[in-house]
Amino acid sequence: QVQLVESGGGLVQAGGSLRLSCAASGSSFGPFFMGWYRQAQGKQRELVATISGGGNIRYTDSVKGRFTISRDNAKNTVYLQMNSLKPEDTAVYYCNGVLRGNIYWGQGTQVTVSS
Repeated sequence: QVQLVESGGGLVQAGGSLRLSCAASGSSFGPFFMGWYRQAQGKQRELVATISGGGNIRYTDSVKGRFTISRDNAKNTVYLQMNSLKPEDTAVYYCNGVLRGNIYWGQGTQVTVSS
C-alpha cells in the first residue's frame, strides 16, 4: 500500500519561504513520477510542478523562478521549495505520485500567505 505524507505547510508573510516535503512509503520510490498540485478555496486543483524518475522537471508558469521541485530517492522524499511567496499561492498543496498507471495522493498541507 503506497502512502504519501506531506509536511511543511504553514502561515508565512508575502515574500517569505516554505519548504514542503512528501515522504513516500510502500513501494520503491525511484520509478515514481512525482508532482505537487494545489487547490485554492473555491478553485480547481492545479498542477504546480512535476519531476520524473530521471529528474526531468516542469513548472506551471506562475511559479517559475520562485519554486523548486527536487527529490531524494534515498529518502523516498520529494520536496517543493517555495520562495518569494505571494498571497495568491495560498492553497492546500497535495503531493501526487504515479507508478505503472496507478495514481496516489497525499492528504494535503495548508499553505497560507498573508499580505
